Amino acid sequence: MPILALLLLVSFQGLAAPGVALNPYDSKVDLTPRNAIDDLVFAKLERCNVQPAAVCSDGVFVRRAFLDIIGTLPSGYEAKEFLLDRSSNKRSALIDRLLARDEFADYWAMKWSDLLRIKAEFPINLWPNAAQAYHRWVRTSIRENLPYDQLVRQMLTASGSNFRVPPVNFYRAMQNREAPDIAKTVALTFMGTRADKWPKDRLAGMAAFFAKVEYKSTAEWKEEIVFFDPGKTNAPSTNEVTIAAAAVFPDGTPAYLSPDRDPREVFADWLITPKNPWFTRNVANRVWAWLVGRGIIQEPDDIRADNPPSNPELLALLEQDLVASHYDLKHLYRLILTSKTYQLSSIAKADSPEGDADFSHYPLRRLDAEVLIDALDKITGGTENYSSAIPEPFTFIPENQRSIALEDGSITSSFLEMFGRPSRDTGLASERNNRPTADQRLHLLNSSQIQRKIEQSPMIKNLVVAGKDSRDIAAGMYLGILSRFPTEEELKIVEGYFQSGKVARREAAVDLVWSLINSAEFLYRH
Repeated sequence: MPILALLLLVSFQGLAAPGVALNPYDSKVDLTPRNAIDDLVFAKLERCNVQPAAVCSDGVFVRRAFLDIIGTLPSGYEAKEFLLDRSSNKRSALIDRLLARDEFADYWAMKWSDLLRIKAEFPINLWPNAAQAYHRWVRTSIRENLPYDQLVRQMLTASGSNFRVPPVNFYRAMQNREAPDIAKTVALTFMGTRADKWPKDRLAGMAAFFAKVEYKSTAEWKEEIVFFDPGKTNAPSTNEVTIAAAAVFPDGTPAYLSPDRDPREVFADWLITPKNPWFTRNVANRVWAWLVGRGIIQEPDDIRADNPPSNPELLALLEQDLVASHYDLKHLYRLILTSKTYQLSSIAKADSPEGDADFSHYPLRRLDAEVLIDALDKITGGTENYSSAIPEPFTFIPENQRSIALEDGSITSSFLEMFGRPSRDTGLASERNNRPTADQRLHLLNSSQIQRKIEQSPMIKNLVVAGKDSRDIAAGMYLGILSRFPTEEELKIVEGYFQSGKVARREAAVDLVWSLINSAEFLYRH
């Protein structure tokens, strides 16, 4: 493919030179704090003598907001409409619109499905009916904005059929179902801590709350009943942790368990109280990490006394806000998204570890595998071919299915596997691998799959076949792929390439699309 004239387009120009004059990625908006988040973040940066980045441009913001809130690339029309809007509150208005869209539930159900291990096949073995029911319940809860404390309580206390009472699948979606292993999963998922590193007596005290969870098969294929069995006796587990006769909360407080009350309810009541030292902190830190790219406690799966938050006051603020809103996660999203801290440019003023830890800029992150293939298909009008070891009809996927909306972690594609989609075996956020590899770069540069998608793209037809001139073609492609207008320099490069006579107009347009989707600006959140 003749690309020499387009090489300048493959680099992310704004990242190469911090501190240069205004570029397509920064704005001239002042850094006056917008809310309490900004007060705390900017004060910490000032104490560390770190200068925050500029506020990002509208083109960066519209793309970032779409990707971070709904996991979906804005269309060229949506990007253009936002860029031309002169309203002073257009960023807040966009956030509200995106929080109300159907894709919001799809995308955040995907994120929670990774942590909850929603997967039909080995080693989780939920099986298709249960995986689909569980995912549907999670997605519905997110769409209806079920308060987070109620969501967790339903999972911890549910009993019944895994097909008919979806939350009980929390107790099935783990590789080991002994009480100490259930306790480890609960601690990781809802407390953000790794209980496998606890002293054995502490783990045993928590395991006692789950010692009477029982499982029973039915006559229906792969159906299983999860229930509280008051007659079940304590017994040593296979991993040499003995279940304590007396239950003890993880903070060391002894618990009284009535013989006729499900101990899981007692634990759930303790866990979801605002005074709990782990529950609110864990979810506030997770949401911050998902939106901003780095936890206040880093890593989000490793909350412990010797891994303190980089900004304790900021984390306390998020916790207090979440409790005050009665665990309304959308309220927390809105607080973070509307802050200037979230809206800072990805172009740091200086290379500084302190700046990274204290949120002086928005960190670069490669797009998640599902988000990336959906973006490519949206641009090119293509579809993805999924596969599963379980045959249809249990795993039938419609042709226009988006990857962010896949219900079952066992359903995959070669692209998703190559680009680091998590296997959903452990419930660890770190299971997702977004580090770029040589195979990924070669696939995007040379694969017939990507080339075929580009060749068949309606963008080529709509802009080239319709007889648009090279500047209009460039504007349309930049809006549709990068969510911004091209700079004058970029327009000149494109115009020169189209007018060089070395390639036909259609081939030149294909080369331009190819160059843009291989740019760091497209492949990364920024």
